[in-house]
Amino acid sequence: MRFLHSMIRVKDLQKSLDFYQNLLNMTFVKKKRLDDCELYYLEDEEHYAQIELTYNDDIPNGGYKNGDAFGHFAFSVNSMSEFSNKLHALGYDYLYEPYEIFSGTIIAFVKDPDGNEIELIQKAEK
Repeated sequence: MRFLHSMIRVKDLQKSLDFYQNLLNMTFVKKKRLDDCELYYLEDEEHYAQIELTYNDDIPNGGYKNGDAFGHFAFSVNSMSEFSNKLHALGYDYLYEPYEIFSGTIIAFVKDPDGNEIELIQKAEK
């Protein structure tokens, strides 16, 4: 058995697509229309995992509320410095600035347009 994808509901499809494609280098794979929504599948650069962005026809006023059970998605980065440059060039900011968590491993957090937290991890060099 292998993990396939996680689904999140989005209130502004274009902002979410821009965030995941332009900042996190995810690639659009396919979309599917259902009775009450459209599903957009994006995958990581290594074709390992996907995120399903669900855009409902009827979106609650103010968007969706994030529960307290979900924590964050995590993505690896080769260079936190290069990611930081890209982040700022695209007009985004950190939720938590990069910091060292383990010997040589650096992490940081951003939020997507719907408030979902994304952890960025630069692993220590071996």
